[in-house]
Amino acid sequence: MQFTSERRLDDGVFERHFTLGEIPGILWMPETASASAPVPLILLGHPTLGLGKMYPRLAARARHSAAEGFATATIELPGSGERPSWPALDQARADLRQAMRAGEPVTDEMVDALVLPLVDKAVPEWQAALDAFLSLPEIGGPVAYSGGVISIGIRLAVVEPRIVAAGLFAGSLVPRVMFEEARQVTIPLHVLLQWDDEGNDRQASLDLFDAFGSKEKTLNANMGGHTGVPQSAGDAAAAFFTRHLK
Repeated sequence: MQFTSERRLDDGVFERHFTLGEIPGILWMPETASASAPVPLILLGHPTLGLGKMYPRLAARARHSAAEGFATATIELPGSGERPSWPALDQARADLRQAMRAGEPVTDEMVDALVLPLVDKAVPEWQAALDAFLSLPEIGGPVAYSGGVISIGIRLAVVEPRIVAAGLFAGSLVPRVMFEEARQVTIPLHVLLQWDDEGNDRQASLDLFDAFGSKEKTLNANMGGHTGVPQSAGDAAAAFFTRHLK
């Protein structure tokens, strides 16, 4: 991991941009973090829109987490942002959008073609990034995952023992095979669902929540569309991470 820039934000949070091989990313560190007082870490997931477009939302989440004493970090997803294009993923995304615009059904094959290759490639990259983050003396764990493509969060919760809790955003199209993986998830979960999310199959989200094998799992459902998440939902997620990381 090579750090390419660092700046101190006005609230004392240190923002460090880095590359991990060809993968760009950002690490946010609270000013309280030190080698003698290492802090827990939250991995910030995000959709495939690119870090440039997602930066304002990610930075806001990071600053809120830093106020609670947590470091946060994110990496660019395959085929997004400044990373090389991924023609197969671009085609799968275009096929799905065309079907939705035409009012045609979104098939299981469309969802699989879009999501499964992304999960297969992104999860090992997240694990490699986690290796690098935990090698820093200011970060000592435990580790949680927050948001992003829910299928990536599911796979990470199954295969990565260093992740002790996850906050997931319902709304991603979920391949049927991921429901089987969800049954293997055992860590505490906090799932946020917008009841009127225009891009989400509500019943599928409820079925997925039911499939999770975790003994501790909470569904925070709120009225409103995809961008109408209330502040109270963010506060509840923050309390969840505080409970499991401190």
